Amino acid sequence: MNMEQKLPENSGEMIAFIACAGHAAGKARFADSGLTCKEAVEAGFGRGECKSGCVGIGSCISSCKQNAMKLENGKVVIDRELCNGCGDCAAEGVCPQNLIRMIPKEATNFIPCSSTEEDEQIVRSTCGFGCISCGECERACPEGAVTIVNNHAVIDYEKCVGCDACAIKCRKKIIVDTLHDLSALKEKVAFVRCSGGVRAANTFKAMGIQTCAEAAKQDSKALGLCSTGCLGQGDCTAVCRYDAIKVVDGTAYVDQSKCVGCKDCTFACPRQLITIVPYQGMKLVACNASEDMEDRADICDAGCVACEDCLKNCPNGAIYMEEKHAVIDTSLCEDCTMCQYLCRKNVIRELVVPEYIFMQRRAMELGEGEEA
Repeated sequence: MNMEQKLPENSGEMIAFIACAGHAAGKARFADSGLTCKEAVEAGFGRGECKSGCVGIGSCISSCKQNAMKLENGKVVIDRELCNGCGDCAAEGVCPQNLIRMIPKEATNFIPCSSTEEDEQIVRSTCGFGCISCGECERACPEGAVTIVNNHAVIDYEKCVGCDACAIKCRKKIIVDTLHDLSALKEKVAFVRCSGGVRAANTFKAMGIQTCAEAAKQDSKALGLCSTGCLGQGDCTAVCRYDAIKVVDGTAYVDQSKCVGCKDCTFACPRQLITIVPYQGMKLVACNASEDMEDRADICDAGCVACEDCLKNCPNGAIYMEEKHAVIDTSLCEDCTMCQYLCRKNVIRELVVPEYIFMQRRAMELGEGEEA
């Protein structure tokens, strides 16, 4: 910042913020179009595009006299050090979508979305950063600082005290919290109920199939494959904003230390193999098989064989059989090792939660293992 420049009175208390973080409003289509943002909005949006988001052209940049705004890969970025809070970029008519807001410079919680879409499924399929207006943040805020306005959450910074209640409760995990480590304080994470997708992944790859959605349309039984297992083409990895899920040896695997439980991957899986579980120490069965036992050995060497050894020996009665595979009731599991010790196929996984996270939860008065 030019230190000789005289700043407007009290301008340093505020800063510009763009209430959109996605690329779903036709940014790729409008790039190099020669249109202004206003012209692009007037041209209209296509199927699958967000009608409320930033079009990524950057007409607002010319309004900034501090050179605090720039366009990076179709996204308008504000330099907090250069922005002096003058409000020129947020003036009426600058952004045709009214996405630029003035907020306190010391604010620590942000909601980068202005979606007005009512349908949750459309929001999820359109933009990974879209607010689904579930209202969890509004109900969780102890100060009444968060409300749902036009189908997206808005923070009243006169009431916000910078706690992380809204960010933790957010189902989509789009609320930015610069004070707390949300990867540690999250309540739930994703888990893939499959251990042996390598055969299916290799088969579909050889067939030239590149997406799980396309693979799910094939006759798995005719191909000698599990009809309920992971397809291994990574549709779930494509939607994960946190790099928390990868395909390892043909099977999707979740890194719980990175996962925030936003559920985007669960919607991407055509076989609904990915489930959301409490982020607490417990055991989980990585299998969703439903084939008859005489066929199962031929199609998978890594799945549950329904021997029921785990069920019969669980001291808490936390295990039951469903569709010919074991399932663990996470509300009853006390994280003992009996089932893992007895499982002859090593299909039971341990969800390990670092001790320091339990300590953080207690400090935040969330309660150890509390569910949303």
